Amino acid sequence: MPDPMPHVIHMDPKYEPLEHIDVPALARAVTEPWFNQTLCRVNDSVIRLGVVSGEHHWHRHDEEDEFCSVIDGRLIIELDGHDSAELGQGQGITVPRGLRPRGRSRRSGPPCS
Repeated sequence: MPDPMPHVIHMDPKYEPLEHIDVPALARAVTEPWFNQTLCRVNDSVIRLGVVSGEHHWHRHDEEDEFCSVIDGRLIIELDGHDSAELGQGQGITVPRGLRPRGRSRRSGPPCS
């Protein structure tokens, strides 16, 4: 079944080392309800910006942990078989590899990140 809300995901790093990254300005410029951009690489990891509005699908990362941090708004991360985590501005959580999460924003109106 096709995804009713396409999720924009850009895997290519947008910034190289020593380049200035203005995360709030990038988030404000996003118009899609779900947007994901790899910002940069840090050793064997990537840092991504996700701007979310509404509900995302269940997914799993089998090879790596996933860290989620909220810049603005509220994000609920449902965790398969575990209690949900509700994050506010400045809060974050690490989802261990293999655990299925699904995120949804709590705020209506413009997307939050």
